[in-house]
Formats: sequence, structure tokens, C-alpha cells
Amino acid sequence: MRLIIIAVALLAYWLLLSGHYTPWLIGAGLVCAVAIVAFGVRMGFADEEGFPIGLVPRGLVYWPWLGLEIVKSALDVTKLIVNPKLPISPKMIRVDASQKSAVGLTTYANSITLTPGTISVEVSERSRVIWVHAITAGTAAGLDDGEMDRRVTRFETGQR
Repeated sequence: MRLIIIAVALLAYWLLLSGHYTPWLIGAGLVCAVAIVAFGVRMGFADEEGFPIGLVPRGLVYWPWLGLEIVKSALDVTKLIVNPKLPISPKMIRVDASQKSAVGLTTYANSITLTPGTISVEVSERSRVIWVHAITAGTAAGLDDGEMDRRVTRFETGQR
């Protein structure tokens, strides 16, 4: 079932980008989608970890929250940039991650990087630590409360 969903998603993306719905283009898109899925199976990335479809329903809760955090952080960084004094105070911080899987840890590190003002510099799967460069002490403190960590863990496990 996972492979069919991947193929349908790829075909839908193909059709969305092409904007043309002639039989030839639909057929070509279908052939390409099936070929990509076949290559994915052969290369081993069309498995549970490579395409975690079970996370999609929980993502519908997490992604809007992350989007709002990105907007809020972007506004904060914009205020810094337009301030003539440019009050930045960059620092590196260590963030402990409570995620259990590689997908969860990657989601956490990517969420940090997507949020303006912070960049995940190094991720250690073994020790569950992410080193983060923050543009100000305030953006670094935003990670100290653990809210993003809790939400990513909830996204990963489904547990509250």
C-alpha cells in the first residue's frame, strides 16, 4: 500500500507541475512514478523510515504550529535587521533531543533550522544532542523551554 501511495503522490506532483493533462503526459507521468518507486525499492529508501506515511496525520497538527513559529521568528529577525544598532549576540548552544528515531531527530534538527535565527550545526544520533547556532540570546532561550522538542516527540510517537 505504501508503494501505491508513493506512486500516486509522485504522479499528482507531476501533474500539478506540468499543468497539462493530455493522455500522453499522464501516461508519461505514470511511467515515471512507477519507475521512481521501483528504483526506490531497489535502493532501499521506500521503506518505513524513508517514507513514514504514518506521520502524516500527526503532521497536520505539527506543521501549522511550526509554520506559525517560523513566521514569529521571521518577524523577530526582521526587527533585528532593521534596527540600526543591529543588536545581535550570536552563540552556540547544546540542545538535548528526546526523539527516539532518526526521523524524529531529523525533524527536530530541521525544524530548528527552518526557524529563522537558529541553525542546527551538528546532530549526534548517538548522544541525542543538537548543536545550534542562535543569532541572539533570546532565540537561544526559545529552545530552552523545550516546547519544540515536546511537539516533535509528540509528532514522532503520537503520545502526549
